[in-house]
Amino acid sequence: MLTKFEKWGISQPFFFFGKQSMIGLIHLQDLFLQLIREYWPEILFSATCLIMGTWWGRRRIIQRWEKKEFLTRVNVSLNSFSEGKLLIRTLLEQDISDVFHNKIAVETILAKARMTTPSNPLLPLAKDDAWFYLNAVLNELSERFAEGFLRRDMGEPVTRGEYLICLTSEADGAARTRKIRAMVIRKDLLIHLPEEPGELERQVHKTRLETLHILAEKYQTEPHAFLEIELCV
Repeated sequence: MLTKFEKWGISQPFFFFGKQSMIGLIHLQDLFLQLIREYWPEILFSATCLIMGTWWGRRRIIQRWEKKEFLTRVNVSLNSFSEGKLLIRTLLEQDISDVFHNKIAVETILAKARMTTPSNPLLPLAKDDAWFYLNAVLNELSERFAEGFLRRDMGEPVTRGEYLICLTSEADGAARTRKIRAMVIRKDLLIHLPEEPGELERQVHKTRLETLHILAEKYQTEPHAFLEIELCV
């Protein structure tokens, strides 16, 4: 029976020092060159695919950076008004795959995010599917408020509020970055949104103000795209 070395045309192992080791290395070199001669089309094709794949991947990364497009990030932000001023505060931000634990769900959300427009930043989710996507975001958000829920359960005083959450992707050029944004806002505030708030914290927040007015209208016509939630602190 041939040994595994003889199957490769090597009479004996060469993993030791000395003259025989040098002979083995020369034989291995010849074997390597023979493989290249016999399989060079396959090797060339594989190398080309690797180079092109690397180039294309880097090109996509550069394009996304130039556009400030980070659709693989899910940003959950609280939108509120204080003394007439619009305030935007991030509650959490995670990779999309850490929020939607399903490849198909991730692909669907990414596809829907690319369909939004400056006049409609709300992700066009199917009515039968919207709850599942929104609930996935709620699960991540509720974890941050677990202490409040436990304190209430133990009879300790807490402050609670009813909020709405929806999925958007602001495509307006004035937005500094484009991400998948889960908007969180008090239900009563969205229903009675101020028409003319005071000064903005930042000028780029003008886009968010426009988004909120669009969402206020959408809540009346597409309530399935919003999820009512309760938060306790």
